[in-house]
Amino acid sequence: MSKVLVPLASGFEEIEAMSIIDILRRAEIEVVVAGLGKKQVVGAHGVKVQADVHIEDTNSSNFDMIVLPGGLPGATNLQKDETVQKLLKEFDKQNKPIGAICAAPVALMSAGVLKENYTCYPSFETNIREKGYTANKDIVSDKNIITSRGPGTAMTFGLAIVSKLCGDEKSNEIRSQLLL
Repeated sequence: MSKVLVPLASGFEEIEAMSIIDILRRAEIEVVVAGLGKKQVVGAHGVKVQADVHIEDTNSSNFDMIVLPGGLPGATNLQKDETVQKLLKEFDKQNKPIGAICAAPVALMSAGVLKENYTCYPSFETNIREKGYTANKDIVSDKNIITSRGPGTAMTFGLAIVSKLCGDEKSNEIRSQLLL
């Protein structure tokens, strides 16, 4: 069974985080939610989530993938966090999959792991880099990096992660259950 790390920082986008976590768990992927600073993390819209662990207590070797929800200021908090930046570099060095949605590719850019092609929340590319930005695709994969646009694409993004880790058959099974 695959194991995925989902770091949550204050100001995370709730729809993105919860959709990703839920879809991965439906696919029987083990998801570990790691809080930055504290175990109870408050999202951008006031939803409180109890993390499983502190981000400082995680190790990249224990996971198959890391996925960053966006939201503001959640994405910039991920970008500024030394542990998250270190983990992103370790995952990339090991060629493990890395996912980021909405504004979260900014954290990938800061860690130096964002590949040539990506997508993000429309207009936020000016905070990342305009070269390689794809505006018209909900999901962009480039090498070990998977990016997505925002809250409205969170379920499709979660299914793309399931495809990556478990195959298209499992992703299609979950898609059917979700009536997508």
